[in-house]
Amino acid sequence: MRLERAALELFAEQGYADTTVPQITERAGLTTRTFFRHFADKPEVLFFREREFPTVVTAVLADAPASLHPWALVMFGLEAVTASRFDQWRGDLLVRRLILRDDVRLRERELLKSAVLADAIESALLDHNVDPATAALLAPMAVVLFNSALSDWLDANVDSKADARLDAGADSSPDTDADSDSDSSPDTVADSRPDSSPDTDADSSSSSSSSTTLLEVLRANHDRMRALIASPGDS
Repeated sequence: MRLERAALELFAEQGYADTTVPQITERAGLTTRTFFRHFADKPEVLFFREREFPTVVTAVLADAPASLHPWALVMFGLEAVTASRFDQWRGDLLVRRLILRDDVRLRERELLKSAVLADAIESALLDHNVDPATAALLAPMAVVLFNSALSDWLDANVDSKADARLDAGADSSPDTDADSDSDSSPDTVADSRPDSSPDTDADSSSSSSSSTTLLEVLRANHDRMRALIASPGDS
């Protein structure tokens, strides 16, 4: 986690493009060799949470009740994961979004990460004996729902200070460097409707006082999606 924290601090202070791997490792008090044991390149620092997300979702779905309808199974996994993580990462995710916003190559990498997540969800559905056609349809729908909820949640909790810091420096062109240090393991899930109480936000730089959680936004977007599908005609 030290490498990620150091990288995000430097990205906010001087911009993504102007930050090098040696600067990140110096800030973290580690070596470049340690950096490259965790990351293939600098852009991967921005995606280290996504790197583990498919594994976490797969593990959660493996423990889901076998009796769940396929879409209820998907929601079980998404709700469990969004309830147990992400809220404490809000500030970091805002910084990351500002960097990705202006860099097409980083956005392409983000799309690849989403495809990996969809594949993991599809595989988990197949393990629950969901028929292949249904699994192939529901997996990308789940990713779209999650990504839309994440975007709306960040919009509702914008850190204007982070925006101001990064707007000048987010002229990002990805270098071939990287960083991370994470050990996220799936949290235990006891219920298909996890508690939606917000986690404590560890990012002291966030100026937002909103208590809206990602889980709440996910559920709201899910309800809106169901209403749109159920309503006849154009909406």
